Amino acid sequence: MIVAVLEAYACHPERSRGRRHAEVPAPTRNDFQRDRDRIVHSTAFRRLVYKTQVFLNHEGDLFRTRLTHSLEVAQLGRSIARSLGLNEDLVEAVALAHDLGHTPFGHAGQDTLNACMQEFGGFEHNLQSLRVVDFLEERYPEFDGLNLTFETREGILKHCARRNALIIEAQEPGGIAHRFLNGTEPSLEAQLCNLADAIAYNAHDIDDGVRSGLLTLSQMAEVPLFAHYKTLTLQQHPGLSEANKARRLLYETIRRMLSDQVYDVIDVTRANLQKHKPQSADEARQAGALVAFGTEMADRVRDMKSFLFKHLYRHPQVMEMTNNAQTVVRELFDAYLSRPQEMSSDFSQREETPRAVADYIAGMTDRYAAREHERLTGRRLFA
Repeated sequence: MIVAVLEAYACHPERSRGRRHAEVPAPTRNDFQRDRDRIVHSTAFRRLVYKTQVFLNHEGDLFRTRLTHSLEVAQLGRSIARSLGLNEDLVEAVALAHDLGHTPFGHAGQDTLNACMQEFGGFEHNLQSLRVVDFLEERYPEFDGLNLTFETREGILKHCARRNALIIEAQEPGGIAHRFLNGTEPSLEAQLCNLADAIAYNAHDIDDGVRSGLLTLSQMAEVPLFAHYKTLTLQQHPGLSEANKARRLLYETIRRMLSDQVYDVIDVTRANLQKHKPQSADEARQAGALVAFGTEMADRVRDMKSFLFKHLYRHPQVMEMTNNAQTVVRELFDAYLSRPQEMSSDFSQREETPRAVADYIAGMTDRYAAREHERLTGRRLFA
């Protein structure tokens, strides 16, 4: 049994850089636990259950959504954090919030909304997640957003274009965007969430891809990372080669693959920590990327991502849905930009109409976006 003990290099809640608006501490929860609870109770978090991961919401009840993906990232992140002496509560908060700003229809919606917003500053889903927790959630009388701690917000802002980093830095000097300008890293907990995100979506996209019939086990055998664990599984459980045991074979292969990626991250990170010996969270931020895969595992994970991109994300059936999704987002944007009154009053009355339109669309679920598109255009693109 591993006892959860925070190491010196972890983010300790009592040493947090605080919130944008000062609050009285909660009597029974530390600041990172409070962040997690606020995220779970937010409107944006509930909407994730109807937002696409790879397969659209109406395509099947068993495919992952942004919500189930976020839960899997949190589970993986907490497991690794406990072994490394990192702060599990902070990891969980970042994991649960990292996709709050994702558009409907997954990456297709994000890319289309970014194209629509090119004249108005563009659209980044990580930056949108930050906007959600800083401004768009309306739950408290004293401030907009959820008023999360610096450390949680730092983890949410996984990527940020330089132009946006400069804007945030001007508003918040030395704050969460500063690392994009000076080349340092976020906290170890934030670094961990980035890797847990990659581990989770590679595994569940394989599962969903095979379940959908767009990928086969024989296809997956072309991927060295998957093939290795499939071979080990069959050596130990030869009966799983029977056709009616294919689902068990898939699950056991994915389980072994997940476990070894987790152990690889733990071993490599421990070695990096031993080498650099950071004595605080800030020292860890200055030491470069310490939470990492080993070289061999990183190469194998990269090969798997390339395979999934080619054979799943660019599969003709997925692309057909992608094209429809792009049409919905693009035509919704045009419609709301020309007729802002079609949006709810919270958005239609804002002065900066293009950004209000982007915020409104980004907050939609798949099915609401499809319904709104049908209402405004009279065309139904999804069954």
